[in-house]
Amino acid sequence: MDLSTAEISGVIGSYLWPFFRIAALVMAAPIFSSNFVNNRSRLLIALAISIVIVPAIPNAAPAVEPLSGQGLLIVAHQILIGACMGFMLQFLFNAFIIGGQIIAMQMGLGFASMIDPQNGVTVPVISQFYLIFVTLVFISLNGHLILIQVLAESFVTLPIMSTGLPASSFRDIVGQASWMYASGVLVALPAIGSLMMVNLAFGILSRAAPQISPFSIGFPMTIILGFFVIYFTLPAASNHLVNMADYMLQTIRLLVQPNG
Repeated sequence: MDLSTAEISGVIGSYLWPFFRIAALVMAAPIFSSNFVNNRSRLLIALAISIVIVPAIPNAAPAVEPLSGQGLLIVAHQILIGACMGFMLQFLFNAFIIGGQIIAMQMGLGFASMIDPQNGVTVPVISQFYLIFVTLVFISLNGHLILIQVLAESFVTLPIMSTGLPASSFRDIVGQASWMYASGVLVALPAIGSLMMVNLAFGILSRAAPQISPFSIGFPMTIILGFFVIYFTLPAASNHLVNMADYMLQTIRLLVQPNG
């Protein structure tokens, strides 16, 4: 069986360029990019997804030499597209981390922190609890499979070319940062209101009875009531996750539309 150089380049290109987009998403997306997933495992995951997705791509790969200048430009665009898709999903998980930080500060547990194994940074224990909870719910809802489906659709709506995302798409990604902070406040809003009333009550008590130390009573009571608030508002957090995940996945799908 004789294969020409053009045929070999076509076969390599048909798998190589999609692989870069897929690998960039795996390196940037939550769960896949966690510190407990080593680089070798990420590459194997990206390779497995590429083997499944590439045969289903209807658009043929461009007939460009992989090591040429135009080929390297295509590689750079594919890496950028995949990284942007994974980075946008990070906003979803970071919203709950921000919400957990707000609740921890309201409870007085802002000093209790631990290393986040997913991002490798120090976060409050409450944020770590919300992150683990959100991750488990996201996986149970097959959110990771929906992300792979959106990735496969991106090769149809935004095929492999020497042109990548338009400049307006990057402005839209930056604009999602405000959505992340607003969603974090929305998650923490019940705790903010409840614990503010508790602090207000202890403030009135300290004025009415100065001999009672508000720190000896109010601090442990605030922590205890904070855990009760978390317990009763946790079902609402899962509902927030469903709505927010649907919004963010739709936003990622719009990112790779022809109009950006």
